[in-house]
Amino acid sequence: QVQLVESGGGLVQAGGSLRLSCAASGSIRRIDTMGWYRQAPGKQRELVSTITRSGSTNYAEAVKGRVTISRDNAKNTVYLQMNNLKPEDTAVYYCNAMIMATSGLWLDRWGQGTQVTVSS
Repeated sequence: QVQLVESGGGLVQAGGSLRLSCAASGSIRRIDTMGWYRQAPGKQRELVSTITRSGSTNYAEAVKGRVTISRDNAKNTVYLQMNNLKPEDTAVYYCNAMIMATSGLWLDRWGQGTQVTVSS
């Protein structure tokens, strides 16, 4: 069983900061790209940021300059530091990872989501 567990969401005022974490656990051989996505009420899920195993990053235009993604390969964990948060950042944030299980199978796994609410 391979799973992702997110933490760190919450309620914050506009201009504030939050740090999300996502830890992968289970029968894992390696993890390639990890990322964060978000889904606001009534909207489709959208990319926030991704990071490859070697550390190459990608950001959505809406969050560039305010968000930093990082990972700790030894801990199978990805982080999302979000600064200068805006009300439009309010959404459920989901962690995603491409994981090779010890069986050799590649798995596309999602976390359960963590709510981020930014008040104006």
